Amino acid sequence: MDLTTNFNGLYLANPLMPASGPLVGDADKLAFMVNEGCGAIVTKTISTILPHIPKPCIYGDREYVMNSELWSEYPYQKWVNDFLPAFWQTKDRPLIISVGYTKADMEILIPLLDRFADAFEVSTHYVGTDLMVIADTVKTIRSHTTKPIYMKISPHLPDPEGFAKAISDAGANGVVAVNSLGPTMKIDLNNRNIVYGNDAGFVWTSGPVIKNLALATVYKIKKAMPSLTVIGVGGISKAEDVIEFLLAGASATQMLSGALLKGKNLFSKIIQDLPLVLEKYGFSSIEDVKQTPLKNAVSYEPYIPILNPEKCTKCQLCVRICPYFAIELKEHITFDKDKCFSCGLCISKCPSQALK
Repeated sequence: MDLTTNFNGLYLANPLMPASGPLVGDADKLAFMVNEGCGAIVTKTISTILPHIPKPCIYGDREYVMNSELWSEYPYQKWVNDFLPAFWQTKDRPLIISVGYTKADMEILIPLLDRFADAFEVSTHYVGTDLMVIADTVKTIRSHTTKPIYMKISPHLPDPEGFAKAISDAGANGVVAVNSLGPTMKIDLNNRNIVYGNDAGFVWTSGPVIKNLALATVYKIKKAMPSLTVIGVGGISKAEDVIEFLLAGASATQMLSGALLKGKNLFSKIIQDLPLVLEKYGFSSIEDVKQTPLKNAVSYEPYIPILNPEKCTKCQLCVRICPYFAIELKEHITFDKDKCFSCGLCISKCPSQALK
């Protein structure tokens, strides 16, 4: 099975790479991602000043991570003099260097980092929502490098399509969609205390809980700007997620929070699982997925769910959750045709898949 993907002159043996964050924060961690088999490597975001990070700073729940960690805790000189030269000694796949955040930062960082980078990823998390400021940052970066530039969009930006057009016009090659969601908050009810937050009390949320938002952002951007490369990130935790992002319009994907929740070897597991999952869904390669148009079969015709009595366990979950009070258990589950709104909630929630 061919897992390769390529875009903007970058050739990846598979479409999974780490997202910028704590798992790629020094040379040893970059080497770990190489050993996990990632198609490309992304660094932790390098900035010109050191962050002030509260402790503890990362909270893991079942479906999400909340994080008040910031950019790299090491000065940019440490990256230039130690971490990146160490990585280059055995480099055998693309290296995307994440940088942040302002135009002034880029004037310093890009000339120093350019010789190590195959591409740049630029976080806009703390830049604000002014597209003119973001576009001006891209122009500054472009004046210092010919390498591909990928601008990472934050979910709070109200116009993903406008963001994509602005950065493309300024010289960027693509978008990384999306960054973590926020600001969000974690409260300890027993102690009446905000936990895992910064001085303002906030954290950023990532992981499977934001996957659907990320997919929609990838799809919006690719529909609006088909020539722009999109790298999908946000909520990936299994091979099926990678394929969904590719169908939505991504050329490659990134993961971080999934590995924080399920273990760092999740990278190699997903890569190992990809061939069988591609085959299961009828794809012959990663390129085949990328070239497959995503259908949108919308219907406005009402319907009544159909029950398979042999599968039904009579748990009555559908009865309890129906927002239209249209379901009850008699001899078997029945539907009131006059009340049923064809919303589909019961079908999606049935634990035994007895409804269709």
